[in-house]
Order: sequence, then structure tokens, then C-alpha cells
Amino acid sequence: MIGMLESRYPFLRSSMEIASQNGADIDALLTSPSFEDARKRGVERLESALRGSEVNYVAHSTDYDRIMEIMSYPYARILASCLNDRYLTNRYALAEAVHMNRLLSGEPQGVVLQIAHELEVKSVLENEKLKMHFSDFLRFTTRIKSSEWKLVNQEIYQGYVYLTREKFARVLQNALHDRILSELPLPVPPEFNGIVNRDLETVRNIMMDCKNKYEMKYTGELKPEDLPPCIRTLLANAQNGVNLAHSGRFALVSFLHAIGLDLEQILALFSQSPDFDESKSIYQIKHITGDLNGTEGYTPPECSTMKTHGICFDPDNLCANERMNHPLNYFRIKTKSYQKKDE
Repeated sequence: MIGMLESRYPFLRSSMEIASQNGADIDALLTSPSFEDARKRGVERLESALRGSEVNYVAHSTDYDRIMEIMSYPYARILASCLNDRYLTNRYALAEAVHMNRLLSGEPQGVVLQIAHELEVKSVLENEKLKMHFSDFLRFTTRIKSSEWKLVNQEIYQGYVYLTREKFARVLQNALHDRILSELPLPVPPEFNGIVNRDLETVRNIMMDCKNKYEMKYTGELKPEDLPPCIRTLLANAQNGVNLAHSGRFALVSFLHAIGLDLEQILALFSQSPDFDESKSIYQIKHITGDLNGTEGYTPPECSTMKTHGICFDPDNLCANERMNHPLNYFRIKTKSYQKKDE
């Protein structure tokens, strides 16, 4: 029985060693009929990332299946590199990371620690407790804005942060996500495109289907210059596939709803995020806008709240006005001034 751990975590260095020992190289992966199942599974990895934001789990009972699973990982990376699309790369990196996180919930702590070392996260297991060096904890949690993740709220001793299994795995999720993003696109030879053209077309069509499903359809023109810098930045991040913290999503959704955008238009914005989940996003948007319970919804946060949550970005001269205390005031002033010019 070979590669049980490696098939579950194909990013491990030992995964490629096992593949090499079993006659699997790049040429064979791309062209040999023996690896047809690996290629199919590689396409599945990307499809599940695009459609569901997580690589779907497949249990394996034979050595053959485990080798195919291991080799599907480099094949998916080759396809993603050939397409070289930021939307695809972001969603794929997150999907692999979320998949790993889910698997770690059922692993012995020794395996969790092994994965941490593989990802170069300095960690130790002491008295059955997982702890991580504070520098790595900070490096991989800066994007998590919740107060429960702030270093000041952690149990620290001699430079190490004690973490629950769940939190430890969540940090490792960010570590794997960042690693995959840093590695892609791979420097693939141009001739690879011709060899894998059929699978590239399959993934490209799936990707375009996912993108087109949420094509922006504003009923009116939303001019970036009308938006306050904070909302403009949050909107740009959402459209460019950058994950938004909960406070950022709340501020953006409530603001867009307040200026007249409907559910479909707001949903289109969030469809570009790498962790986009349609059903969850619809629920969150409806909750914020009040559609879920028939209320008027939440009011966008004022400027002081935006500053508290660290989502006040690049304030300009208008923001500096002492009477400017709310993003909606900024928008009203901007749009009113333009109306006067038009008149």
C-alpha cells in the first residue's frame, strides 16, 4: 500500500518521489494512456474549484487510484498555468487549501504537524497541544480581521502561540493558499498548450460559464470617481479576486444597496472573489439588505467604524472635511456636484 498520505496531500515533496518511483513523469502524464484517469481527475480539480470553491474529496482504496490522485495535482497546475487567468488561479489556490483544511480535521496531530513543517510553518507539539511561532502566525493571519485572531488575544509562551486544532488548520490553509499562488503560473513550454488543448478548452469553457453567469449589468452608470476611496478600494478588490474581510463585505454590500443596486448586481461583484459561494453569498447579501426578513436592512457603517475595522483606505481631500463622517455623504456630494455641472 503506497502513497496514502501523499494522495490526500499531493503537494507534499514525497508525493513526487512516489510518482517518480512508479514511472510517472511529465511526458507520461501528458501523453500516456496509462495516466488518462489522472488527467480527468486534474480537470475535475479545477472544475470543482470553479463551481464550488473547494476541490471535491475522493476516497482511494487501491495503489492505482492513489497514484492517479497524486498525478492529478501537477496536471491541474499545468492546465492552470497554460490558461494563466487570475480568476482561475485564485479560486484554484483557495480550493486546494480549503480541501486540505477539511482533511486535517480528521488527522492525528502528528500528521497536522508534518503538514505544517512541509509548508515551512514553524510549529511544535507539546503535551498534545499544537503551537506555532508568533512570526508565522502573524504572517498568515494578517488577512483575517476578526478580533479573535489578533495576536494580543492569543495565549503565547516563549514566542509560540497555542492554537486549537481548528485554528491551527485555518492558518495552514492560508499558508498553502499563499504557496500555490506564489508558484503559479508555472513556466510551461509553449508546446504543452497543443498537447493538452482539449482539456484546456474544457476548463476554459467552465471558467467562462462561471464568469458570464455573474456578468455585471448595472442599470445606471456607477462612476468610480463618485465613490468614496474606501468603497472604491473594496469594490476593486472584489472585482480583482481579492478576499474581503467580513467587515469589508458588510460595508460594500450595505453601501451598494443604499445607492440602489439590487441583489443580482451586488452578487455579480462578489462572483469574482476566489472564495465565492453562490448560496452563501445570496444569504449574506439578503441578510444585510433586509430581503431575508422583510426589513429595510442595515445602514452602511460610518467613517469612524470603517477606521476601527481598518477598511478606511486612502482618504482624499473631501474625506478630510470635518463634516465628512459617512461614505454616503461623500457619494451624495459627488453625485450632486456632477448633476449641477450637467444642468
